[in-house]
This record gives sequence, structure tokens and C-alpha cells, in this order.
Amino acid sequence: MELKATRYDVRDGVAVVTLARPKRRNAWTGRMHTEYRWILREADNDPAVRVIVVTGDPEGNAFCAGADLQALEGHSERGQYDAGTPEDIPEPGYGVDPAFDATFAYHFGIGKPVIAAINGAAAGVGLVLAAYADLRFCVPGAKFTAAHGRFNFPAEYGLSWLLPRIVGLTHANDILLSSRVFTAEEADRMGFLNRIVPPERLMDEVMAYAKALATSVAPGSARETKRQIYRDLHRDAASAVKAAEALLVEMSRTPDYREGVKAWMEKRPADWKG
Repeated sequence: MELKATRYDVRDGVAVVTLARPKRRNAWTGRMHTEYRWILREADNDPAVRVIVVTGDPEGNAFCAGADLQALEGHSERGQYDAGTPEDIPEPGYGVDPAFDATFAYHFGIGKPVIAAINGAAAGVGLVLAAYADLRFCVPGAKFTAAHGRFNFPAEYGLSWLLPRIVGLTHANDILLSSRVFTAEEADRMGFLNRIVPPERLMDEVMAYAKALATSVAPGSARETKRQIYRDLHRDAASAVKAAEALLVEMSRTPDYREGVKAWMEKRPADWKG
């Protein structure tokens, strides 16, 4: 696919996805969503990729400023919302679990950790994108907002399900019912962020963390642990334990398990095959 609204680069086992509409503050469009899903599918299927990082073009002075206002104006003129995506849009993460087979929920089916490197404002769908990442690193002072209230929209793309599970019901109600702007520092106190990092060090810290994941965690372990986490949000404790026990037996039969044990005993890096 020709990439016009995004960039995609793979280095040292880490795929970096950049939202690249800097003149529009990296605002989201149907084209960007289509490209983004295509990239995620490519990265998920690429054995050389162990971790995925999502960020905004730094020249846009935002991570993602939400839906493009010109697109919103077009929805208004047409009298209804239009996602602007083709019927044959790529489906990364689909087919793993029916609970993941929906827009943005597909992140949970992707078998690799996704890290959001939030280098500026994240509004509307930008907040959604950050929330569906597995880990979130952010610059100081970045501004967040759900934004939907001012447009007479509902909470978007499952945020009403996801945010209470990340920050708790009290904070989620504050964010979603008010659509107010809140800062990275507030987001950190709520438990939304993993780390606040100075702008000049953001990508260095994110890449260091991602490379550590890529080299120290077996790809099969990363994949199954991630899927356990999101599946277990729907399960009772006993079902989670039984599923984990079944996975333990299954994964102990793999070459990567034997390689991991051997590498540990020999005090060397493991050569996992994924």
C-alpha cells in the first residue's frame, strides 16, 4: 500500500508507526485509519518485528489531534457520520477472539506489544488510539480530551468500556462525561500513563524499552501474555487460571521454551524463533 498519511519503519525488532499529517496536527482520517490497519497487519505478520511503537510526526506538534475537522464538517453536511474507510479495509488482530473483532479492539488480537509514544495532544480518536495501546509514554504537559461531548457524539470506539478498566470508574466518568481537557500530569496520576519523559528523550526511552522487550521476552510469551490480559478482562478467576494452565502445557512443548532454558543455563542471549 502507498502510505500518504503515515510512515512505517522497522529497526532492531521494533516497528515504528508515525501518524504523518503534520500540517493538520496529525489529525485522523479514513485514509490514515486504513493505512494504520494495513501497517499493523504487516507488522503483526513480520517475524522480524517484536514490538510496535505508535507516535505522531513531531512537526505536527501533536500525537493525534482527533478527527480532521474538515471531515467532521463533511459528516455534518451529509447528515450522518461516515468513517471514510473502504469495505475491504485490512483486519489486523481479527480471528483471535470474537471479543477483539471490532474497530480499535483489534489491537487486543495483535500478537505484539503496542507502545504509544505520545509526543503531544491526543484528542478524540487520538485518545482512543492511546488508550488501546498496551503501554503509554508521554511528554510533560501534553493535553488529552475525549472531545465527543462538544459534537453531540457518544463516547467513541469502546472508551466507555476501556477507560474504567485503565483508570477506574471515577476518573473515567470525569473524562467521558465532561469531555474536558486534562494534562499528562493528571493522566499520570490517574494511572493512564506508564511514564512521563522529557520531549528530547521520549523516543530514545521508548525505543530502549521496546528493544529490551524485543530481546528479553520470547515472542510467543509476549503474544500469549498480551492475549491473556485482554481475554481475562471478561473471565472469572478460575477460568483465567485454567486457561493459563492449558497454555503452560502447550507452550512448554515449543522449541523456544527449550531454547529459553538452555540460554538461561548457559548465561547467553536466547535465539528465539517465534
